[in-house]
Amino acid sequence: MKSIKIIILVLCMYSCSIKKQEVTVKSPKGHIEAKFQLLNGKPTVALFKNNVQILMPSSLGLKLKEVQETIFSIDSVVSKASNTTWEPVWDKHSKIVDDYKETTYWLKGGNGFVLGVVLRIYNDALAIRYEIPEQEGFKTFTIAEDLTSFVFTQDHTFWSANGERHNLGPLPLSEYPKKTKYTPTVLQLENNSYASILEAAIYNFANFNLAKGNEDFSLKCVMNASVGSTPAKTSWRVVLLGDKPGDLVESNTLVNLNPPCAIEDPSWIKPGKAVWDWRVWGYKTKDGYTYDLDTKSHKRLIDFAAENNIKYLLMDADWYGPEFSPDADPTSANSKINIEENMAYAKNKGVGIILYLNDVGAKKFGLERILKQFSDWGASGIKYGFMTTKEQKKVIYTRKVVELCAKYKLTVNFHDGPLPPSGDRRTWPNLVTREYGHSQADAKRSYYPETVVNQVFINMITGPLDMCNGWFGFEEAESRVRVFEKIPGTVAAEVAKLAVLFSGIHVIPDSPEEYNKKSDLFEFVKTLPDSFDELKIINGTIDEFVTVGRRKGDDWYIGSLTNRDSRVISIDLSFLKEGETYKATLFEDAPNSHFLNNQETYIITRKTVAKGDVLNVKLAPGGGHAIRLIKE
Repeated sequence: MKSIKIIILVLCMYSCSIKKQEVTVKSPKGHIEAKFQLLNGKPTVALFKNNVQILMPSSLGLKLKEVQETIFSIDSVVSKASNTTWEPVWDKHSKIVDDYKETTYWLKGGNGFVLGVVLRIYNDALAIRYEIPEQEGFKTFTIAEDLTSFVFTQDHTFWSANGERHNLGPLPLSEYPKKTKYTPTVLQLENNSYASILEAAIYNFANFNLAKGNEDFSLKCVMNASVGSTPAKTSWRVVLLGDKPGDLVESNTLVNLNPPCAIEDPSWIKPGKAVWDWRVWGYKTKDGYTYDLDTKSHKRLIDFAAENNIKYLLMDADWYGPEFSPDADPTSANSKINIEENMAYAKNKGVGIILYLNDVGAKKFGLERILKQFSDWGASGIKYGFMTTKEQKKVIYTRKVVELCAKYKLTVNFHDGPLPPSGDRRTWPNLVTREYGHSQADAKRSYYPETVVNQVFINMITGPLDMCNGWFGFEEAESRVRVFEKIPGTVAAEVAKLAVLFSGIHVIPDSPEEYNKKSDLFEFVKTLPDSFDELKIINGTIDEFVTVGRRKGDDWYIGSLTNRDSRVISIDLSFLKEGETYKATLFEDAPNSHFLNNQETYIITRKTVAKGDVLNVKLAPGGGHAIRLIKE
């Protein structure tokens, strides 16, 4: 009886609002407010945080090929709220709170067309989705245009993802390109707070990009035409909010906007680290051995992995023949590789094997046939490269790859222009990572130190990234077959990147011999857990430096990175447990380290620390710093 009274009260409240064609919904804590309003019969939303306006009334909706322009009225309003806690298979946090309020505005046009506009408000975000219900005479449709815009109040500074190149920005919003850019876009708002626009739960229709909007200081969603049938739901258009840029990275909103795990028993999905044959290829050891893409080299890599807490070997392109050749069949290895022998050897050592799969081979020889063969061999996952499918078909095909991989108990890592991560790892936790940004030494060029710092605050908002970090041998690295130019950075920074960057599988690119030369430094990599309970952005600014902490149980692993400038940063350890002491091991740049001409010098120091201590650490130009904190 009590619940019935509550429902009646809510319906009465909304019936009054409908007459004014305006409804307001607030976040659970009440500090974020979205005001939905029909202006001249067109749906809009305005957004406020702490009574400060973030978005002016911004257009909403979809333009469908089958529906002429229409004037809407609010037909009904349905509201709900949720506050639950769930545990992911693996993620940034081992426990995730899903706390939101949601209102669906059912709009009816003069032509009878019904459209649902869903506003879901979290304590750090506004999420917008469109629903097209079953309705008479309207079974199929084509989305011709996304009408969603974001009209900001000022000419804010922005940054944007930029494919496999350094990110765009900082620039004023008024200079946002007319040509579409990748999501996410990050904006610095008034009072030094931050926002990001990105997409969650990309499943059925083409993903959107962003372009300069029609109003001053505005952006608009641009998506390619997509077909569907009723009932249908789009992905979520998300405005993520934070007081600091790191708040956007820590957020769990994207995964919360996705359905629960669809894999009945995901216990076979194991995050971890992987050694890699691709960048080692051509490396010459002191005893005269040269690494190749062959079984002998793979066994050396498997031996090293087994001895050093590394779960996987990634066998990359060309293992079954030239990757772009239409005659290269992924169900049979090339003449230098005995794939069955590799698999048996790895299994005996407790190491899994991840196999590369190029789009050319997948489509010619049959995706499911190939994945079944990989599974029958005993592979643990795939790396999928150079998908040629575009637009809506790319979204659907990506889902097909992920679902078939789950069927055959394979993890998947997408490279070479994948769809942006969208929190979909909640539903399909076998989707462990993606190359969504400029991966180190990829695209035949390496990035400079400012790029990885920048990517943490932009690309990593979307989810796990495969950036191929962990170089130890910089000298003459470009003499290897698949290293095309000198790699900037310091070895201490390479260690720190593995703590800074979030990924389900970290692919480390160097040879066992280079890691063994610096075994004391490699100890950080070797002891780095494969999964964590918490990710914390301790400090940083988008283009200058970043410090990230990862907690496993009571222990912490901290990484710091800087751009090309040397700097001293303070790491406040106030997040440690009260009354406990920790054994700290610091993996640091040497006083003379430099990202171009003195890359391999480092020092290791040890001390005891406690909650409230502050560590002042020096980062070399382009350098980094890693700390392992073990509770005593």
